[in-house]
Amino acid sequence: MIKKVILLINKLSKNPTPDELDVLDQAGAVESSLNDLQIPHERLFVDLDLGTVVKRFEQEPDAIAFNLVESLNNNGGLVYVVPALLESMQVPCTGNPSDALFLTTQKPLAKKILAGKNIPTPAWFNANEPFTLDPSKTYMVKPSREDASVGINDENVFPGSDPGILEKFRGKWGDHFFVEEFIEGREFNISVVGGPNGPEVLWPAEILFKDFPEGKPTIVGYAAKWDEETFEYRNTVRTFEFPESDQPLLDRLRTLCHDCWDAFNLRGYVRVDFRVDHQNRPYVLEINANPCISPDSGFYHAALRSGYTFTQIIGRILNDL
Repeated sequence: MIKKVILLINKLSKNPTPDELDVLDQAGAVESSLNDLQIPHERLFVDLDLGTVVKRFEQEPDAIAFNLVESLNNNGGLVYVVPALLESMQVPCTGNPSDALFLTTQKPLAKKILAGKNIPTPAWFNANEPFTLDPSKTYMVKPSREDASVGINDENVFPGSDPGILEKFRGKWGDHFFVEEFIEGREFNISVVGGPNGPEVLWPAEILFKDFPEGKPTIVGYAAKWDEETFEYRNTVRTFEFPESDQPLLDRLRTLCHDCWDAFNLRGYVRVDFRVDHQNRPYVLEINANPCISPDSGFYHAALRSGYTFTQIIGRILNDL
């Protein structure tokens, strides 16, 4: 029986951006479910002073941690630090273990693991590696350690005939970026939740790019996720409806989600993002360990579409420690 839950939330910056503020919506949703489950809870905001975390759990030795930390000091690359600390203290913690968070957050490293496990992912190269771009292909530049589409907009997509654009991103990110082949086609977000019988793939979702003009990249960039006043936000929509002809593809996506779960030692809850090319071949773009679970998130709606209440999902996450 769970006696108490301490929600760990990354401390916000003085002028938080919409992607930072979203963690408060997640916390509110989790707290509502904890109330339904009649589990006492409190919030603890976390920064680089990890002594506050140590002290709080020493004071509450029977508490478990619900880990909602998405960054430390606004650095998403440090997301694995808090669960690593909790593991060293033997404090039960929801979601993914520190090794899974480290491997999935370091995007080029994650792609190497995917390729090593024969899980399809777009071809890529690191910023500090020698490379040759194919002038006939399109590419996309991504930061190596950020989530929530931070740093992603139309300028990140470029033709292989224009390699000079990479110097702009080198000036912005140094060597902390990578380039991958842009897969023209469909985009899917598949949510997975742990449980007593192993991981369960929830109802699949596809992202539709409505009325995008010719030449505009079909990507889920920062504006599409966070800026409600933009064309991208209004015209990038989620659907859970599929024709029967898509069933073989959806089955393949489910299998790949299980492969990713095993390859990265995942736990708790995950979202896997895919692109599917015009030949119906799927590619894993990235694995989002501990994805957003706010009420407007894809994970939340996939759970509802799968026949669960959000409180049932929180109960499963609490039991998959």
